[in-house]
Amino acid sequence: MCSCRRLGGGLVQAGGSLRLSCTASGRTLSSYAVGWFRQSPGKEREFVAAISRGGGSTSYADSAKGRFTVSRDNTKNTVSLQMNSLKPDDTAVYYCAARTVRAIATLATTVGGMDYWGKGTQVTVSS
Repeated sequence: MCSCRRLGGGLVQAGGSLRLSCTASGRTLSSYAVGWFRQSPGKEREFVAAISRGGGSTSYADSAKGRFTVSRDNTKNTVSLQMNSLKPDDTAVYYCAARTVRAIATLATTVGGMDYWGKGTQVTVSS
């Protein structure tokens, strides 16, 4: 249902930027709260950022605050994650996920609370 696409190279130097994009096939993404998660080898999948159906509410993990920005364009059925000032610790497979919600301002921030997952895309940050 969710397709995660990476704009730009997946390998960047520390301090660089990448933009990830999430689209939905066969569904209207505006019906869902969307979250971004990541998983590094040997670690559990963790929350990165989330945005409500309407885009008016967002939430970030402490590690992402001030560096990452989540946004959405419901007219284009797309949710994006702009990642700036990347660090080697940001190296992981990044996933977008969607949760069916009724309220327009609801956020979805837990791994277990998502209904649909994208396949993920590798982001590697070199030091």
